[in-house]
Amino acid sequence: MLPGIGLFGTGPDISVLVSILRERGFKIEAIWGRTIKEAEDVSRELNIPFFTNKIDDVLLKKDVDLVFINCPPFLHSQISVKALGIGKHVVCDKPCGLGQADALKMVRGAQYYPMLITLINHSLRFLPAFSQMKKALQDEYVGPQSEIGLMDIRIQMGSLLHNKFDWLCDEKMGGGALNLIGSHVVDLVSFLLGRAVRVHGVVRTYTKVTQNVNGIRQISAPDFVNFQMELEGGILVTASLHTNIASKTFVQEVMICGRDGNLVVKGGDLFGQKKISEREEALYVDVQDLHCSTSDAHLPKPYIKGLCKMVSALRESFAQDTWVKEPVQAAATFEDGLYVQAVLDAIRKSSDTRSWVKVNIISESPTNHAKILNATRMSAVIMH
Repeated sequence: MLPGIGLFGTGPDISVLVSILRERGFKIEAIWGRTIKEAEDVSRELNIPFFTNKIDDVLLKKDVDLVFINCPPFLHSQISVKALGIGKHVVCDKPCGLGQADALKMVRGAQYYPMLITLINHSLRFLPAFSQMKKALQDEYVGPQSEIGLMDIRIQMGSLLHNKFDWLCDEKMGGGALNLIGSHVVDLVSFLLGRAVRVHGVVRTYTKVTQNVNGIRQISAPDFVNFQMELEGGILVTASLHTNIASKTFVQEVMICGRDGNLVVKGGDLFGQKKISEREEALYVDVQDLHCSTSDAHLPKPYIKGLCKMVSALRESFAQDTWVKEPVQAAATFEDGLYVQAVLDAIRKSSDTRSWVKVNIISESPTNHAKILNATRMSAVIMH
């Protein structure tokens, strides 16, 4: 039996998420917004029976068993830990929070409740082109991984900002290209090739005012990020993210170069080229149409298509009498989210210091670990 869904967030992407969930048989039971008016407006527009601006009101509903957290990042950790404490499954949007401290609380909560699903919405893992790329790498299409030298990533897209000043304008509140797009990139690299040892990055905010955001308030969220990652096996990754082009055109290319040839994903299609033939061949062409409108969504179509596949995997997990984890094993976990935060922190530090920075994932002392677990237990007791 599919679980009832509780949604946190009222942004432009929420209508796309609701459409995807309903198409796959999930029932949306409740929605939370930062203000009661926001929650009510979206509730009426999307025909959701219950709305509120109180977090606990959603979590306490008996018919809500799975929550999708799609609100500003500074609330991700708080809602996730509370939800786990009363036995709710959690799918949280990226990034985990505002730093590793937030992500670590989520990891500890997931460790204390291992029977619950705890996922981060890094949807590119489920995009068929990248699933096929991973398989081609395992089949050594470009040669053995030990002889892969370079991975190059280029993403260009329009502004991520709304027509008003909100959290998307503020880097300290979780906005900007590094958090919202860079987190996907870092996770994708980990999914395909492994984790980073050290990074070097440049983070810049070129658009500080717009027609609708000006005066005293200025935009601090970065719209340009360029970084390099050296992976554990010595592979070099270069990434360039640009989110202030004038049009809504979306360009994404991910290339991996090995001893025997190249693999490249362009949008949602996968191409390969063997050095011996010097002829590019199509290995996977995405012909699937989306059944939901994406005109108001900030996420480009490849990200939304990956989300569709991830929700389908969730449905398969809950389709049995008792849910199973196998269908969502490819998804990013809270632990993966902690690693991504560590890399993002290192990129910011590198941009400030103009030097290579080692990626350090923070650990928790036994005393503080106990405090986090006790706080989680108390949350469960209070909520019940």
